[in-house]
Amino acid sequence: MAAEQEHEHEGVQDLVGAEGEEDAEFVNQEDIEIIYTDDEDMPMDEDEGEGEDAEEEEEEELPEPTENTSVARFPSHGKSVFAVSIHPTQPLAASGGEDDLGYVWDLRTGEVITKLSGHEDSVVAVEWSADGEMVATGGMDGKVRIWRRVGKEKWTMWEFLNELQGPDEVMWLKWHPRGPVLLAGSNDSTVWLWQLPSGNTMQVFAGHEGPVHTGNFTPDGKRIVTADQAGTLIAWDPRGATPLFKLTPSAHFPYESGITSLSVNPACTLAVVGGAEGAVRVVNLNKGEVLGGVEGHREGESVEAIEFVELVGAGVGAGGVVVTGATDGKACIWDVGTMRLRVTLEHDDAVTSLHSHASAPHLITSASADRTLKTWDARTGQLIKEHKGHRGMINAADVSRDGKYAVSAGDEGVCLVWDLQ
Repeated sequence: MAAEQEHEHEGVQDLVGAEGEEDAEFVNQEDIEIIYTDDEDMPMDEDEGEGEDAEEEEEEELPEPTENTSVARFPSHGKSVFAVSIHPTQPLAASGGEDDLGYVWDLRTGEVITKLSGHEDSVVAVEWSADGEMVATGGMDGKVRIWRRVGKEKWTMWEFLNELQGPDEVMWLKWHPRGPVLLAGSNDSTVWLWQLPSGNTMQVFAGHEGPVHTGNFTPDGKRIVTADQAGTLIAWDPRGATPLFKLTPSAHFPYESGITSLSVNPACTLAVVGGAEGAVRVVNLNKGEVLGGVEGHREGESVEAIEFVELVGAGVGAGGVVVTGATDGKACIWDVGTMRLRVTLEHDDAVTSLHSHASAPHLITSASADRTLKTWDARTGQLIKEHKGHRGMINAADVSRDGKYAVSAGDEGVCLVWDLQ
C-alpha cells in the first residue's frame, strides 16, 4: 500500500513540476466495456409514454425563436441539457442532461458518436481531458464515469474506462491542464482528485462547510482553488490535503450567501471571485489576501460566470482584464489592476456563462437565459454577432479552441452549433 501511495504522489509531482514525463499506466482489457454507437431503443411502458407526451405539450408552450442562425442541432437529450464541452482538437462535442445521459456527437452534423450511459440521475458536468483522449461525466447520483478513445487513428469509437467513487453529488469537473488528473467538487463539502487511467484517489480535500459550487486548477496546474455555498475560498497544493490559505466571510469578503463563481488569471497570481449577492472581489493567491472589490452588478444578483480575457496594448493594466456575468443580465468588463469598469455588455436576462476565444483573445462569447449567445469585442464592447435559435434558456456553452464553433446547451433539450467565422 505504501508503495502504491508513493507512486500516486510521484504522479502529481510530475504534473505540477516544471519538467518531467508522466508515468504510463495501463488497464487490463477485461476491465474495459466497449460502448457501441448503435444502441437499440428500449420499449417504453405506458407511464413513460404519458410522461413524454406531457413534456411535449409543455415544450410547445415555449416561445418560438424569431430566427435560427445555428448551423447544426443535437436534439437527442429531449430534456434539459446542463453541460456541453467542445473537444480540444476535433469537431466533436460532449453534452450531459436531465435524461441521465451524456453523448459524444459530431459538431458539423449533430450525429451521435457515442452514448455515455450508466448514470442514475442528471448528468451536470462533462469535460474533455487536456489531450482529448478521455471524456468525463459527473452526475447528481455522485458517479464520475470516464471514457477513452479506441485506437489512435479514428475518433469515432470510445470505450468505457472507469467509474470513480467518492462524491455525494457532483457539482463540477475539471481536468488538470497538462495531464490525466481529474478534479471534482461535491455537494457534501468535499473535493476529490483522481489519477487516470487507474482511477486511484490521489487526494480528498476537506475544509469546506457547504456544497463546493466552483473550483479549478490554476492555469499552470500547480495549485487548486475552490469555493463553497458557505462563502469560503480555499487554495490547495495538489500534493497535500492541508490548505495553503482559507478565506471566510467577513466585511472585506462579503460572501455570507455563498460564492458562485471564480476565475484565476493566466499568471496564476490573482483570483476574481463572485457571489450570490453580487459581490466581486480580487484575491492575491500568493498571500491569501483580499486586494479589493468592484461594484457593477445590482445588489442581490448572483454572479454566475467569470472569465479572464488576454488583452494587450494601451490601457490594459498589469492585472489584466476580466469579465463578470450575473443574473442582472450584465456582463461587466474590468481592468483588474485598477478595479475600474471598462464597459458593460447587455443581455435581456441572466448571463449564464462566459467564454474567451483562444484563437482571438479580444473576443468573448456570452450565453444567457434570454435564449441567445452574443459575441463581443472585449476591447470596445461592440456586439459582433448575436446567435439565435433556442426556445428555452441557455444553461451552458463552449467555444472551440480554433474559434470556429460555439455550442450551447438549451433548457428545451437541444444543443445548437454556430459557425463563428
